Amino acid sequence: MEKKTPLYTRHEELGGKIVPFGGFLLPVQYPTGVITEHKAVREHAGIFDVSHMGEAILEGPDALKNLENLLSNTYASMAVGACRYGVLMNEQGGAVDDLIVYRRGEDRFYLVLNAANKDKDVAWIQGHISGQVTFKDVSDQVAQIALQGPDSKEIINKVMAQEDLPTKYYTFTEGVSVSGCPAIVSRTGYTGEFGYEIYLAPEHAVTVWNALLDNGAVPCGLGARDTLRLEAAMPLYGHELTDDIDPLTAGLQFAVKTENHDFIGKEPMLAKGSNPAMTRVGLKVTGRGVVREHAPLFVDGRQVGETTSGTMCPTVNMSIAMAYVETALSAVGTAMEAEVRGRRIPMEIIPLPFYSRTKKA
Repeated sequence: MEKKTPLYTRHEELGGKIVPFGGFLLPVQYPTGVITEHKAVREHAGIFDVSHMGEAILEGPDALKNLENLLSNTYASMAVGACRYGVLMNEQGGAVDDLIVYRRGEDRFYLVLNAANKDKDVAWIQGHISGQVTFKDVSDQVAQIALQGPDSKEIINKVMAQEDLPTKYYTFTEGVSVSGCPAIVSRTGYTGEFGYEIYLAPEHAVTVWNALLDNGAVPCGLGARDTLRLEAAMPLYGHELTDDIDPLTAGLQFAVKTENHDFIGKEPMLAKGSNPAMTRVGLKVTGRGVVREHAPLFVDGRQVGETTSGTMCPTVNMSIAMAYVETALSAVGTAMEAEVRGRRIPMEIIPLPFYSRTKKA
């Protein structure tokens, strides 16, 4: 049975259309619709209930050693108060999950896990740590609200002291007050926009949600979260990353550090990723139609790949998709066809990301 987040009643009161997702009941959209919510984030600011995400604490004298064995990235150089993305690896070089690590002390780390993978991640980490380290799943003790969009700073400044805000991308402050509630606030997000993520006790979630709404943020659901991250070409586990897809093939080289860094799955990943048979690309529909995930892709009648995510996206105003295609056919401008319900739809490879703030007209 799906769980309810601390904000479930507020979603119902606001007219949210509730659907099951990642083991929780969450709004896919509100009455204004996905397009309005998407545009609110790109042009103003929106808030998302992301309390379904998992959180865990890894701490002890051997915490860093364990972290660097588990993940593709390195964390020794990360300052206290910084966040860093990484991929939790399996022995075959694939991804158990992707996550964000927060350094809260020299030997204390906070891990933010994908909701659908939380239990799998926790079991994996518990089975692969050793030495003087403790690991604790604290997901039930944490609610999370994402405030995203160019007006986010103006809005959050109305509910917390400006000097308590994190100033740089992928940094955080903790022990701060948001609308009178103790919280961790990070300059992170999953939309391709300026914004913050707020971690707090479940009993404070409604207070902070209401304060952000009262100061102009627009409530947004899962639908807009997906179109926003797709435009920004951010991978979604189960789509662009899986147990069989390594981070190099996924184009996540920035999160893979191999020099003087041994980690689970490193050698199998390098064997596959140094000369990958498949490459992640962006595609736009040049004909008519919408192409979603798992659509086979063809060149000259031969299947050369498959889409992983796709939809019509409002900011770029086109039907787009991400896909894995044969590396030899991954160049920008390559034409191919997607098969959707027996019909072939013309597509063309275009650069990733589809949207970024610097690209916006």
